[in-house]
Amino acid sequence: MVDKHEQEIKKTIRKTYSRIALQQHDNGAGSSSCCAPECCSGGEWEGGGNSSPTRAAAVVGYDTSELASVPQTSVLGVGCGAPVKFANLQEGETVVDLGSGAGIDVFLSSKQVGARGRVIGVDMTDEMLERARRNAKQGGYTNVEFRKGDIEKRIPIGENSADVVISNCVINLTINKVYAFKEVYRILKSGGGRMVISDLITDSEIMPSDANAEKWSSCIDGALTKEHYLDNIKKAGFQNVEVLSEALYMNDGGTEQVNTRKISSVVIKAVKT
Repeated sequence: MVDKHEQEIKKTIRKTYSRIALQQHDNGAGSSSCCAPECCSGGEWEGGGNSSPTRAAAVVGYDTSELASVPQTSVLGVGCGAPVKFANLQEGETVVDLGSGAGIDVFLSSKQVGARGRVIGVDMTDEMLERARRNAKQGGYTNVEFRKGDIEKRIPIGENSADVVISNCVINLTINKVYAFKEVYRILKSGGGRMVISDLITDSEIMPSDANAEKWSSCIDGALTKEHYLDNIKKAGFQNVEVLSEALYMNDGGTEQVNTRKISSVVIKAVKT
């Protein structure tokens, strides 16, 4: 049973990303609390408070040529990595993007899997889904779709359906991360279905009961240690869990810079055997 504080965290997440979805592209997404390099300070990922969405996306690993190839209103500048670069997508594969937002990774994946492939974006925010569907229609994408779903309840995909699951700074927003990973495991195909995700980890965790809802929606207070994060993936049944990339994202020390926590960005791959 979810307590009132956990409900407040989830409510804040929805409110935060609904607001981002409704912002005009040229205003940038980093002006609100969010998971984005410009929301943070200190560390090599810092994009600066006035950074554009395109600049923020480039800072965390997207190629500018890739960004130019997708609808510009799908580039919100949120996230902590570029998971598609590590996913090794193949023509004809079925890809699921969790927390798909305005669709940037769905559209990048669409080009790689081709007409025989399929990409499904899943998001729990109506405003994001509306924006993503509008982007898909305007961009003429015929092999993508967007579905509403809460990955802590049930991902709206059948069992053994996806070749690849990707996400960008989304799992740390969940409270029950083991369950979220179990849902990912459920929808992946047996015998080699793979998960490739970008996310944030920390050297010092905060319990949900002690967390600040705004910081949780900024992908900070919900971060786990690397060991705990990887252990949660293994508990869900995954094999061959490996960290493909790791870099300092920010230092979070509070108003008095006491008990500073280091936040790092990672790309993790795991396989369903």
